[in-house]
Amino acid sequence: MNARVERLLFALSFLLLLGACAAGVNEHLDTPNAQGTIAGFWLGLWHGMIAPITFIISLFTREVRVYEIHNVGRLYDFGFVLGLTMSIGGGGSRAGRRKK
Repeated sequence: MNARVERLLFALSFLLLLGACAAGVNEHLDTPNAQGTIAGFWLGLWHGMIAPITFIISLFTREVRVYEIHNVGRLYDFGFVLGLTMSIGGGGSRAGRRKK
């Protein structure tokens, strides 16, 4: 097979794979959950901080999910990502340091 055709097939396969990873529409956005609440920034921050533990628990039970679908949108997402960064140490403070 021609190298140009191989590159084209690889690029198309990559785009197909990338498209399969796209997020869908959240139908529960801005709707309250069973307790009548909608998750905002602070709950998103908390959920992000406990996400590593919640993920492990979610592997063994169907009642626990990592992400609250009844949320306010981008503000919850920002809190979740910020909390997740805080919990797994994504600050990169040691990136520029070298061992002596």
